Amino acid sequence: MNIEAALVYGRSQLTATSPSPRLDARLLLEHLLDVPHSYLIVHHDQPLTAEQETAYRQLIARAEQSEPVPYIVGHAPFFDFDIHMAPGVLIPRPETEQLVELAVAWANAREIKTAVDIGTGSGCIAIALAHFLPNVQVTAVDISPEALAIAQQNGARLAPGSIHFQQGDLLQGINTPVDLIVANLPYVTSGEWQGLADGVKLHEPALALDGGADGLDLIRQLLQQATTRLRSGGAIFLEIGWQQGEIAQQAAQRWFPEAEITILPDFAGHDRIVKILTG
Repeated sequence: MNIEAALVYGRSQLTATSPSPRLDARLLLEHLLDVPHSYLIVHHDQPLTAEQETAYRQLIARAEQSEPVPYIVGHAPFFDFDIHMAPGVLIPRPETEQLVELAVAWANAREIKTAVDIGTGSGCIAIALAHFLPNVQVTAVDISPEALAIAQQNGARLAPGSIHFQQGDLLQGINTPVDLIVANLPYVTSGEWQGLADGVKLHEPALALDGGADGLDLIRQLLQQATTRLRSGGAIFLEIGWQQGEIAQQAAQRWFPEAEITILPDFAGHDRIVKILTG
């Protein structure tokens, strides 16, 4: 089996279980051989050793069982960052890049000093904020010690000395007013849980996904806590489920009745981000 045949094999095996079998087959082979995509193209006729072929088949078999490829290879992209991944943290999605872009655009139009990423998981949001807002003091909070350890590893490698990591329950440990709150908290509803793809439901952490009956349990708690921690003139940017725009706006208006509240769509046109501007 050469590289080209391996990719054909991987793609055919993953077609039934993966939404991106071509990409997944390629990522697994790049990981195994420790080479970039360009190498696979140039050396498409290079034969695999017997050991490499066996190892590749084993990786494909894991992916066939819906184990997420980022967990298998140990990393995932977020913007231009290569984020270390492990089963204790949520895999970054493109929608979360959009969340960061909107928060950064708001912050760049002002001279803010502090930002917090609540439920940091892998640390990807905090790392991006620290990179795009180098003059802002960024704090990353997570209730999970396992997730926080992974976030700290990523932060030390990708944004050394730029992020303060803190274990805590939402904003409870934040004792001084902040200018910007960004959060991708769990928002999957109890009814949606059983319908999730096996790769998500069986492998990604429920702590980072399950948002309760209507998906907004933790978001409501965060909004309540933010009333005493968000500086006047500050902003909150929250990622939500695509069917939660109306109830999320109602929740935001309850705790911030004087704020400018906007529900923004993702790249697919679905409700995805709550923007709350105060003062």
